[in-house]
Amino acid sequence: MAESRYIAMWSGPRNISTAMMRSWENRPDTYVHDEPFYAHYLTQVDYDHPGREEVIAAYETDWQAVVEMLTGEVPEDKTIYYQKHMAHHMLPNMSLDWIGSLTNCFLIREPQPMLASFMKVFPNPTLEQTGLPAQIKLFEKVKELTGKIPPVLDSKDVLMNPREMLTKFCDAIDVPFSENMLSWRAGKRDTDGNWAKYWYASVEASTGFVPYQPKEITLPDHVQDVLTECEILYAKMAEHRLQ
Repeated sequence: MAESRYIAMWSGPRNISTAMMRSWENRPDTYVHDEPFYAHYLTQVDYDHPGREEVIAAYETDWQAVVEMLTGEVPEDKTIYYQKHMAHHMLPNMSLDWIGSLTNCFLIREPQPMLASFMKVFPNPTLEQTGLPAQIKLFEKVKELTGKIPPVLDSKDVLMNPREMLTKFCDAIDVPFSENMLSWRAGKRDTDGNWAKYWYASVEASTGFVPYQPKEITLPDHVQDVLTECEILYAKMAEHRLQ
């Protein structure tokens, strides 16, 4: 039997992270896990997330128990364990040493469209909520643990050429590319978190990566400072992206 592979994709919100999860789930060799630290995160912050109490009630809130799950046996006799993570769910009280046993990757998105999408649910976003400070921290930790630059995927690049970018990504993590990653059936998944009804409508309607469409975006004045900080952090990650 093939050796098990553990892939941790560290993203921020509104970064095609759920579409990427669909892409991996459509492989016959892969089990996916949707935001496993979300329930713990909600017990530690004051943000009024949609379905907050429902999420906390349904999922493991002990982060150390979650780590045991994520580093244990791959469920359903699969050989690849793809973990969709929101980087900001890793709070300061949580050790990062365990991530050294995983293949860590990063998914980023240009800050302006990311913020425009996020503000439909959170009109006054904080820098922390974008996940970018946490992504930088994780990125540096992975470099420290491995001595290597981890793979970085930009959402725009993936949408402009899914086949090319997913092939490059698979090459970077030494996993064979599969045509199954380019399309999937529409609809809900049992593996989706119970927060899907608040966030996943567009992905549930999709059958593949939606082609990139540039949009004119003007963000309100009250988020300009957050946008500026996001752009600085995004640029630090983007210089390492797969091209």
